[in-house]
Amino acid sequence: MVSTTSLERSRTDRARTAGKLMLGWVALLWALEAVDFASGHSLDAYGITPREPGELGDIVSASFLHFGFAHVAANSVPLLVFGFLAALGGVRRFLAVAALIIVADGIGVWLISPPNTNTAGASGLVFGLFGYLLVRGFVDRRLVDVATGLVIGAIWGGSILLGVSPANTEVSWQGHLVGLVAGVVAAFVFRRPKRAPVLTA
Repeated sequence: MVSTTSLERSRTDRARTAGKLMLGWVALLWALEAVDFASGHSLDAYGITPREPGELGDIVSASFLHFGFAHVAANSVPLLVFGFLAALGGVRRFLAVAALIIVADGIGVWLISPPNTNTAGASGLVFGLFGYLLVRGFVDRRLVDVATGLVIGAIWGGSILLGVSPANTEVSWQGHLVGLVAGVVAAFVFRRPKRAPVLTA
């Protein structure tokens, strides 16, 4: 039997680990943008230009790069919040979810974005984590995660809908949409295994 103190310590440890992970992740994005700025935006070349075979190697790097500090700032808060909430379920599971979203989103941008464009930014991951959190509770049948998904849906749902609208020509709605779908898929791919019933004799 696990004591209440042990459970509380475990939750605290998970929260601390999730917080450190996402603070480090966001700090990395800011550090890369600082390098990009200092080098005359030389890192912008590692964004994704669609349907160019040589650009397939940039489908991962693009999610860590941005076009200016305002761009990083716009993604930092939702990434920090969504990433923290997702990582509370386990860091390894979170990293697997994030990897699936980043790769799927990068491939989607490469396939369907308009020609002669350059796409970069963490917003595909942000939209993916939103989709993941929105449905994770229903997939795993965990009431606390259902409540979490409903809360973030109420707070950020309007912005997410605007971000995936083709009418919004100021952002890569294609990347947002693919990221969102990838996040929903990730909730099913990485669902928690059902626990076997405990029988006593």
